[in-house]
Formats: sequence, C-alpha cells, structure tokens
Amino acid sequence: MTFLRALTALLLVLPVACQAGGAKTTQAASGLSVSPLAIKTSRGKTLAFKVEVARTESEQARGLMFRDKLAPNGGMIFPMNPPRPTSFWMKNTVISLDLIFIRPDGTIARIAADAIPYSLEPIDSGEPVSAVLEIAGGRAAELGISEGDKVRWPR
Repeated sequence: MTFLRALTALLLVLPVACQAGGAKTTQAASGLSVSPLAIKTSRGKTLAFKVEVARTESEQARGLMFRDKLAPNGGMIFPMNPPRPTSFWMKNTVISLDLIFIRPDGTIARIAADAIPYSLEPIDSGEPVSAVLEIAGGRAAELGISEGDKVRWPR
C-alpha cells in the first residue's frame, strides 16, 4: 500500500516538476507548437504575434483549414527549408487570410491580402521564400504591414 501511495504522489508531482524547470513551450489546441513572432514595420513599429508552427508536410497540408476564427494577433507560420518558390490555396479554409511570403533574409517579399475562403486558385510566392505567415484577412493592411518589412521568429 505504501508503494501505491508513493507512486500516486510521484505521478501527481511529476507534471508540475517538469513544467517548472523546463523551457517554456506552448502548444495550441491543434497540437502544434506556438512561437512568438515579431514584424518590424518600415514605420519603426514592432508588432507581436503568437503563431502556430506547421513544420511537417501533413501539418502544412492542413494549415488553417476548417478553422472558423483566428485571434487578432494569432496565425500560422510554414517554414520552408530549404527556401523555395511555393504556392498556397484556400481549399477548406473557412476564413479569409493574409498570406505573407518571407524571404530567407526575413524581409517580406509579398503579401496576398484577403485570400478568398474555399478558393482553389493558387497563391504564389513569386520567388523563393523561407516561410509563409498566415494571419487574419485584412490584418496586414490594418496594422500597416508592407513588403520589405522584417519578420523575426525563433526557427
């Protein structure tokens, strides 16, 4: 019986101990990790986001499909390693999105604003990119984000 009590106590304490000493990792309801991301605009303003990171092929294929809302400073980033030209579509995507194509040096190459939900029309990067950031449709214009602005996030 003493062994059972000790085991129960260990199982109750272990999750708290692991959280207290380890690095801060955040996970979204989707199961993806969440990372801070900052955009420094040409006007000198720094905008903070918390974005889900779609690293694997299957995570990238699903993206933000079937979501009916997105936090104002939320989004999803799709790392491309190695950098390459890429194309996205809005199949099964319920909400409008701004797609921000990011060059290897962190600058914004292109913004495809207000992508149309459910559209099968390809949205091309136009050049090799190292990541694509999706945020709520219209937010880039609302926040003054433009081509050439700098994006920083822990890779």
